[in-house]
Amino acid sequence: MTHVSADEGPGAGRGSRPPGRVAVVGAGMVGLATAWFLQERGVEVTVIERVRVAAGSSWGNAGWLTPSLAAPLPEPAVLRYGLRAVLMPTSPVYVPPRADPRLLRFLAGFARNSTANRWRRAMGALAPVNRRALGAFDILAAGGVDVPTRPAVPFLACYRDPHEREALILELEEIRSAGQHVEFDLLDGRAARTLEPALTDGIGAAIRIHGQRFCDPGDFVTALADSVRARGGELREGVGVLAIHADRDADRDADRGDRRRAGAEEVGLELSTGQIDRFDAVVVACGAWLTDLVRPFGVRTLVQAGRGYSFSVTARDLPRGPLYFPTHRVACTPLGNRLRIAGMMEFREPHAPLDRRRITAIVNAVRPLLAGVDVDTRTQEWVGSRPCTPDGLPLIGRTASPRVFVAGGHGMWGITLGPITGQLVAEAVTTGRCPDHLAPFDPLR
Repeated sequence: MTHVSADEGPGAGRGSRPPGRVAVVGAGMVGLATAWFLQERGVEVTVIERVRVAAGSSWGNAGWLTPSLAAPLPEPAVLRYGLRAVLMPTSPVYVPPRADPRLLRFLAGFARNSTANRWRRAMGALAPVNRRALGAFDILAAGGVDVPTRPAVPFLACYRDPHEREALILELEEIRSAGQHVEFDLLDGRAARTLEPALTDGIGAAIRIHGQRFCDPGDFVTALADSVRARGGELREGVGVLAIHADRDADRDADRGDRRRAGAEEVGLELSTGQIDRFDAVVVACGAWLTDLVRPFGVRTLVQAGRGYSFSVTARDLPRGPLYFPTHRVACTPLGNRLRIAGMMEFREPHAPLDRRRITAIVNAVRPLLAGVDVDTRTQEWVGSRPCTPDGLPLIGRTASPRVFVAGGHGMWGITLGPITGQLVAEAVTTGRCPDHLAPFDPLR
C-alpha cells in the first residue's frame, strides 16, 4: 500500500485533526472490533448493520482463535481436488455448476494463486498479523469485553492413519518458516483417544497443536457490541447501506485551505431508510457484501462468499477442546453443553438458502469418527458466508478516497484476525498513515 503522509488522511494535516465521527458498515467481529478500537482513539462511532449483530459468518462458525493455522485459502491442495470433485455436492470444497461471470472470474483468480510460491508469499504477509492476533483479544478483555476466550487444550487434528497427516505437518512447517510461531507434536490413535474419549477407533493418528484458543463466537461478538454501546457508540440494526458518496470536491477545497472547519463530514451513506447520513470517514466491514459498496473507490478485488455450514449436537463425552478432521475439512468445538460441528467451503451467492446436502455431507463425514455424539438430533443448523478473496489475503486499509476504508475478505479467519484488524484499521483512520503490517493487504492491489 502507498503510505499516506500526515496531511493526506481524513482528518490529519496542517490545521486539522483526526476524524471525529466515523461510520462502520457491518456488525460482525471485524466491524465491531474496528469500532471498539476507534473508540479507544477518541472517535465517535456509528455501526450500521443491515440485519443484526453477528448475523453473518461471525455467529455460526467454529469459534477458533488459531493463528498457527491462519493461512491463505488458495493452496496447491485445493487444485488437487480436481474439477469433478468440486462439482460434487458432498465435496468439502463445492462449486455449484452454473454460469456466473463473477464467480468464474473469482475462481480463475483463485486457481492462479493456488501455487506453492504464491501461497508462501501470502503466508509471509499474514504471519506478522497472526503473531499479534491473540494479544488483540487480550486488549479487548482488559477493556471490558466480558466473554472469555478459552485455551484450546487439547487442540487435535485427527486422521485415520499417519500417512494422511503428512500434508498438514508440511503446512505447519511452512507456516513456521514464514515467521509464525507454531508448536505441535504427533500422537498415535491410542494417545489421541485417551486425550479425547469422544474419538472412535477410526482415528489412528493425530497432531496436537499448542498455544491456540477458542470462544463462542456469537456470544463474543454480542459482548463486543455491548461494549461498543456502553462506551457511547451507536448501533443501528436492520439498516442497509445502499451506496457511499465521498465529496472529492470538498477534499480538494480543503487542500487549498478553503475548509470552513477541521474534520468536516464529507462521506455520505445512502441508507435503506431513505436517509443520507454524513460522517468524517467510513470503514466498510460487511463481509461478503462489500464488493459493490467499495468498487467506486478503486477496489477491484472480488470478495466471494465461501459459505460454511454448522449445527449443534449433544455428546456423551463432550471434548475438552476443538477437534479438527482435515481430510473432510470439518471442525468441532465444545460450546457450553453442546458440540458445534462446522464445515464445507461452498462458493455460492451469499443469499442462497441453506442446502441440506451440505449438512448431510458433514454428518456422514463425522459419524464414524465421533463416539457418543448424536448427529441425528441436531439444532441450530446454519449457513454463513465467509468473505473470500482470490489471493487469500484480506482487504484492509484506505481506498482511493482518503475517507473510505475497507476491512474485510478474511476468508475463514475473520474471528481469529478480527480484533487485530480493527486495531490496525483504527490506527490508519485516525493517523492517515498505513501501518506497515497492512501494506500487503492494500484494497487497491
